[in-house]
Amino acid sequence: MKGGAHDVGRPVERAVLVGIDHGNLRQDGAGSGAGIGADESLRELERLARTAGVEPVATMHQNIRQITPATYIGKGKVEELKETVKAHRASVVLIDENLSPGQQRTLTERVEAKVLDRSQLILDIFAARARSLEGKLQVELAQLEYMLPRLTRAWTHLSRLGGGGVGTRGPGETQLEVDRRRVREKIVRLKRRITEVERTRELHRKERADVPYVTIALVGYTNAGKSTLMNALTKAGVLVEDKLFATLDPTVRRLDLPSGDRALLVDTVGFIHRLPHQLVEAFKSTLEEVRRADLLLHVVDATNPEAEEQIAIVERVLDEIGAGSTPTILAWNKIDRGGEVPPREIGDHPHIVAVQAIAAATGRGLDELLAAIERWLDRERVSLEVTIPSSRGDLLAWLHRSAKVVSERYEDGDAIVTALATPKLAGQLRKRLEDTACSTSPTS
Repeated sequence: MKGGAHDVGRPVERAVLVGIDHGNLRQDGAGSGAGIGADESLRELERLARTAGVEPVATMHQNIRQITPATYIGKGKVEELKETVKAHRASVVLIDENLSPGQQRTLTERVEAKVLDRSQLILDIFAARARSLEGKLQVELAQLEYMLPRLTRAWTHLSRLGGGGVGTRGPGETQLEVDRRRVREKIVRLKRRITEVERTRELHRKERADVPYVTIALVGYTNAGKSTLMNALTKAGVLVEDKLFATLDPTVRRLDLPSGDRALLVDTVGFIHRLPHQLVEAFKSTLEEVRRADLLLHVVDATNPEAEEQIAIVERVLDEIGAGSTPTILAWNKIDRGGEVPPREIGDHPHIVAVQAIAAATGRGLDELLAAIERWLDRERVSLEVTIPSSRGDLLAWLHRSAKVVSERYEDGDAIVTALATPKLAGQLRKRLEDTACSTSPTS
């Protein structure tokens, strides 16, 4: 299904969707509280299918209390699935679970249709939507790592020379072994190329580190409205679609705050229930933008009944990439569509510094959101007193542009300035002063 709806002239694939209600069981070992409910997960699978350009034509449910090792679902359900595929002339089956290679292979044989699990579908969508070189390389790497254990013996023609005995021993590598070796070699080459691209991204990060502005990263469950908010705040022109994973590649724009302060706003890939671990690993360099941010704007779809569960899923991914303790503003989006903000005690979540209700599409609540960012920024500032020699007028001008100057006086031609600055700016100021004979000392 690679490319999905983006393949012009290609007939739309018809799919049967299979929802899994596993109770307290899950193949990955997590309990039932590890994600959203079975019904909502199946609805999300349908949205994923449509995003991939597939038409869901039938839906089935399977209550699982004991996993069938060969097929995951029970024997009777496999037969029912086969009949449903035939009745609806479906060409693909989407299982709302992560299958083992053996389970996927056996199901494909028994239902006589292509079987994809949840991870493979998400990987397919990422492959269709990646635009940057780095994004394409990362997705290809994730797909190959997913594919490697799923290579079958369909092409082991060399192994069919005989079942042993004189003249049939030692035919060399089977085609399967050749395929696996080639995939491993390509994985190695991709990792090298990604490392090269990461060096370029790291240079860009270092350049931004020299900019005296805080970095704010937009995070959230996919389709929560992050890109809409990015456009509303910065006029970035980021693609906005009512589809999952509409934006994959990070976008960085300048954010002008009402007080005159500036920040860098970063929009990154959305998270989802059971995001394939191959993608988390492959996209770690992209997600580094989130880990290095000074503040997170966690956008939540207030109209979704599973909003609290989605928040928990996003926070687990943030913990995994090392951003779980970053100061966060919860922005409950889509209140123009009837979404409500539940009461939340900020004190119970030390990393949450504010909760705001917004409608990114209409602009409602955005002034209050910007004010909350400024309040956090003010709390982060430290007071510095610096002495700047007359020969460094450029540094004095930079300080006026980047910090809040409280007082300024002159002694022997040197400027003695007291200013409020963010920790990031204070660090940059100290570094610049090291190149001069200036002195700096904290006043608070």
